[in-house]
Amino acid sequence: MQYLSTRDKTLRLRAAGAMAIGLSRDGGLFAPEAFPDLGTLDLKVLGAMSYQQRASFIMGKYLEAFGTEELERFAQRAYGPDRFDHPDVAPLHRVDSNTWCLELWHGPTCAFKDLALQMLPQLISESLNKLGEERDACILAATSGDTGKAALEGFADVPRTKILVFYPEHGVSEMQRLQMVTQSGENVGVCAVRGNFDDAQGGVKALFSDEALREVLREKGWFLSSANSINWGRILPQIVYYISAYCDLLGAGEIKLGQKVNFCVPTGNFGNILSCYYAKRMGLPVGKLICASNRNDVLTDFIRTGVYDRNRPFHNTISPSMDILVSSNLERLLFDLSEWDDQLVKKYMADLAAAGRYEVNAALRERIQSLFYAGSCGERETGTAIRSLHRDYGYLVDTHTAVAAKVLTGYRAETGDTAPSIFVSTASPFKFCDSVLDAIGVEPAGDSFQRIEQLEKAGGVSAPRPLTALRGRPERFRQAADRTDMERVVRDFLG
Repeated sequence: MQYLSTRDKTLRLRAAGAMAIGLSRDGGLFAPEAFPDLGTLDLKVLGAMSYQQRASFIMGKYLEAFGTEELERFAQRAYGPDRFDHPDVAPLHRVDSNTWCLELWHGPTCAFKDLALQMLPQLISESLNKLGEERDACILAATSGDTGKAALEGFADVPRTKILVFYPEHGVSEMQRLQMVTQSGENVGVCAVRGNFDDAQGGVKALFSDEALREVLREKGWFLSSANSINWGRILPQIVYYISAYCDLLGAGEIKLGQKVNFCVPTGNFGNILSCYYAKRMGLPVGKLICASNRNDVLTDFIRTGVYDRNRPFHNTISPSMDILVSSNLERLLFDLSEWDDQLVKKYMADLAAAGRYEVNAALRERIQSLFYAGSCGERETGTAIRSLHRDYGYLVDTHTAVAAKVLTGYRAETGDTAPSIFVSTASPFKFCDSVLDAIGVEPAGDSFQRIEQLEKAGGVSAPRPLTALRGRPERFRQAADRTDMERVVRDFLG
């Protein structure tokens, strides 16, 4: 299978090449030329498998050059009990008779990014070998909170790689910041960016397009690659957990084979919900794809109107991983739904860069609206959702998950759709103690770790060990830079 640039479909690479470089040289994203068929037979076979086996089976359909045994080895290493604290890896939690929560935070950094970023380093490392690439990979990542730590953890001390993570200086939670700046590993680096996530992400994208920088790095034996969801190797492992969740419902007798299930996904950069769309393209019986946004509701407006307009106030919210106004992975959706109209996608992205907005044509808008529902959730509503889930069901969720829960409730009220539905939980509530404590009526007190103890007592659940283990760890990285200075940071990092 080949992977095409969304801005020039004549630029094609095999999976190893696409994952190794991450971003096409024309600024486009790599998208698969086809979607393997996931028939009823596959769903029956997958039902009897472990999560690790499901991962190697599904990913193998896209990675022809990777053998079954090596993918199974990668999956065991990525999702084994030494990395994930739940035997199901991505378990479903029943909320009520027709609603489940897909918990994606049982990995080493307590966020959904672990499901991809425990796998990606292995895929990139092996891709270099398959390509016969003599240079080493410098992994650049921009994070709105969770990607950074998950990428650092995944790539720490991985041979032939170095990783540098940029995060918005005041745009992550204190626990997210601590996770990053205390990261161990000889090949890791962290830098705060003075600005918001879009400044960090835009800066990283600009570095990938900088020919002069690429030439300098080439001479030093390096090339740039990405750990953000612009990399196909980030999207692919995420397809797995949507298929796995469906198989779990099927195996438990909660649904019948072929019955459609709705998925509601808290969304910022559009990568997570795009993975669900790709699972649907493979034939997974997905009903409505429900896109949940916080106050930064650019995606909600886009799906409802067909106009993408980032020219709006940026809000720092209690769900910071969703504080994004430029959703990079939307480009892949536009490419697929326009039937690979690369020139149309290129025009939209040029309009976005020049004017901060674009408007899709009527046909494309109708296709999007037939597949997706979009809703947003303000700060007060987010807190209410946390409080309601805890009061009514004894279930503790973080601020991002609460957005999804609230938008799902709104979708059902607006449409009357009673189909079985899953909302996606992207982070442990203990990563956002202050906001969760406030929501359930407890005054936060003390430092970050004392607040973890508060939430353990109030919520009646234990905090994940990867978070409590941060207590007393020294902060290694204190660097901050303007967006215009990110190139210098990269050069200094690589020596």
